[in-house]
Amino acid sequence: MYRKNIKWIVAGLVAALMLAGTATLHAETVATEKPMAGLNISLDKYSDAVLQEKEQEETSEKKVEVTAEQVVSKAASKTSTRETEKKNKTKKKKISHLKLNLKYDRLGVANVDSYLNVRKKPGEGSKIIGKMTKNSGCNIRNVKKGWAKISSGRVKGYVKSSYLVKDQEAEELAKKIANLRISVSTETLNVRYLPSTDARIYDQISEEDEYDIYRKKVTKSWLKKYISKHCKKSDLSSIDTKKMYNNLDNWICISIDNEKAFVSRDFVKTTFNLDRAVKIKTSSVASKGKSESSGSTDASDQSDMISYAMQFLGNPYVWGGTSLTNGTDCSGFVMRIYQHFGHSLPRTSSAQAAATKTVSSDKARPGDLFFYGSGGVSHVAMYIGNGQVIHASNPRTGIKISSAYYRTPIKIGRVTG
Repeated sequence: MYRKNIKWIVAGLVAALMLAGTATLHAETVATEKPMAGLNISLDKYSDAVLQEKEQEETSEKKVEVTAEQVVSKAASKTSTRETEKKNKTKKKKISHLKLNLKYDRLGVANVDSYLNVRKKPGEGSKIIGKMTKNSGCNIRNVKKGWAKISSGRVKGYVKSSYLVKDQEAEELAKKIANLRISVSTETLNVRYLPSTDARIYDQISEEDEYDIYRKKVTKSWLKKYISKHCKKSDLSSIDTKKMYNNLDNWICISIDNEKAFVSRDFVKTTFNLDRAVKIKTSSVASKGKSESSGSTDASDQSDMISYAMQFLGNPYVWGGTSLTNGTDCSGFVMRIYQHFGHSLPRTSSAQAAATKTVSSDKARPGDLFFYGSGGVSHVAMYIGNGQVIHASNPRTGIKISSAYYRTPIKIGRVTG
């Protein structure tokens, strides 16, 4: 556009000069065209110079525009990079938390040999409202003057901060100690001897507790070995085995105490779990006096017995063991507790069931024994009141507190001798 305009201007100037030159020639009668030729050359050079200068200005302006765009682009790129990095950091921070059975912003894990008391307020003299056994997890809300305010399960209170592994160290520890467990999505759920709805009911479990997974993926080859080791021919009599083997993907093998059984995936949720604090309530047994006992343990014995049993929370489970400190099984545990208070109990859970007086669930009181099993007694726990029992459960958890109806009791017995 600029080149075209300049050419028209130059052409106009040439025409004007030619007219002026013609007039001069007529006046002076001098015939000369060379100066005009020289003028044309000069004008051409002038035109080219002007065009070149203008083009340089345009090029310079374009360079400035490009440079400005580059600066803006680089700035935008840096901003985008910073925002991306910030998002990535935030994302990394979020996914660094393990997906566990408790919600937490700051993870804490009980670093004790047996248990850690959870108190209502910070201070040694405050009321104990819960207990965290070894490796139990919690959400740390804050730490002040050596006391951590925590929440774990249904318990909210204070623990000594020095007994908690915290933050990233706690998350690394949780990776090693968390267990794959199931929780029940219905009020109660039938547990089967084998992975089929045609199989006999082994027990009923409750939504109030969590259960260890023994085998998440049940395969045909594994199940055949399991059946040959644990089942009788009569256990298979009512089962369509072909159908059972074709539907194994819908079943999980779980551990209940130290026993194995099967549940349908349709009614359970699978998560990586840490143990959580258990709520402890002081049960009033004084009103249930000796007149109701009729020779059984009296109220003071019951209260002292529960306090004594609590001292061994978190201690190891050993099949056939009777040591409250070095390892015991379920019947060895209650036998030793009662023995400490001058009462003699048989060695096995089935014999203990036979030696105790049956009471109804609405009459159960601290110190009574809850017996569990399928087709016969195979496990025993001691009732501590408020719907809870203490028992030596299995090698993984040791001595622990559970809901009294974490499985269906087949008898509640009271020691009368």
